[in-house]
Amino acid sequence: MPRPAFSPPSQAPGFAARRVAAEIVEGVLHRGRSLDEQLDGATANQGLGLLSDRDRALVRRIVGTTLRRLGTLRHLVTSCLDRGLPPDAPRLESALLVGAAQIHILDIPDHAAVDLSVRLVQADRRCARYAGLVNAVLRRIARSGAELMADRDPVALDTPGWLLERWSSSYGVDAARAIAAAHTSEPALDLTVKSDAEGWATRLRGKVLPTGSVRLVPHGPVSGMPGYAEGDWWVQDAAAALPARLLGPVDGLSVADLCAAPGGKTLQLAAAGARVTAVDRSEPRLARLKENLARTGLTADTVVADVTGVDLATFAAGPFDAVLLDAPCSSTGTMRRHPDIPWRKTEADLVSLAGLQAALLDRAVGLLREGGTLVYCTCSLEPEEGEQQITALLDRDPRVARKPIAADELPGLDGLVTAAGELRTLPAFWPDDEPRMGGLDGFFAARLVRR
Repeated sequence: MPRPAFSPPSQAPGFAARRVAAEIVEGVLHRGRSLDEQLDGATANQGLGLLSDRDRALVRRIVGTTLRRLGTLRHLVTSCLDRGLPPDAPRLESALLVGAAQIHILDIPDHAAVDLSVRLVQADRRCARYAGLVNAVLRRIARSGAELMADRDPVALDTPGWLLERWSSSYGVDAARAIAAAHTSEPALDLTVKSDAEGWATRLRGKVLPTGSVRLVPHGPVSGMPGYAEGDWWVQDAAAALPARLLGPVDGLSVADLCAAPGGKTLQLAAAGARVTAVDRSEPRLARLKENLARTGLTADTVVADVTGVDLATFAAGPFDAVLLDAPCSSTGTMRRHPDIPWRKTEADLVSLAGLQAALLDRAVGLLREGGTLVYCTCSLEPEEGEQQITALLDRDPRVARKPIAADELPGLDGLVTAAGELRTLPAFWPDDEPRMGGLDGFFAARLVRR
């Protein structure tokens, strides 16, 4: 693990949480590290383990807010600097952004946000001489933040221009702005339950969505919620829960779940009675899938393999009655949950991933028996990773044909199915008076049959 970026100069209450938050923000913006790897697992920031549950939640809240509103916060900071950020203090920006997020957006007292940000820079030898600058900038934001934002468009500020242009071209300007606006709010937690969705919604103080998922705002760690240890449900965005259901009744069928980790779709298929073979190239991620299987009491065969390099001889169960391929993608549909994505991805990433998706599709068709069903999906808003992949596959492989999805096929699909019979969800769908309780991930799914 890299050494901590800040060493606390005192034991001021709340200092440790702000230190960790600043380190994580810096990791995303200047070290190319994903938010997930810094928050969970063996690569998580070491300081998180020393915090209380309450302070860990505060860190996530500060970091999430900073990344969701990064354009706005950078505008506020730079508006208060005559000469820009000093080049010889690389960690100064993170301390300023974390402080500005608490002052301008979060309900944290201004004096606490200013004081703790000043302490952050005082604790770093390269930043310490800028403590007065930090104090002046943040106090001005506290005093004049609304005025500094008066003539600015936060939707445009908080979304990289290349993404906003892409979404405008694909979905129209209004829809693109609605997508971008949806990304500014932290989403609620969606669960897939084994049974009795209404009962679990009542017990967990949530609601049942049109598609059957249970949505709630969690209070405390997920692992401490009723039903978690017993395996009665698992965390899975409502949109991510749809592709497995598009296979229809799978009881007794052999189903390959390709690129399966962390396993939400495998759990769905196993719970529905399928004989599932879950394939993923990452052994650590597949280990997490096995843990989820054990917790929920469900069974599936697991195979560590690169899907592009396997053939039917690899699997005792093949050819399969059905194949579900959740292909690696740019993940631009999951920015509500992963606000680091717009600041770590580039347009070039789409080009490299498109080739991999095509190769995975070709391999998936080869694993399918005649008459079998293939569902291809990505958590992407980009047509190159969705609609265009299916068009290209149908052009090059006469063995497969589209099996259109009907809007009345599953509860809640009305408005989510395109004229071509494909599933397309957008983050701005299902608005709610409480922003956290609205929306869902951006997903694409198509269903094909092997002739």
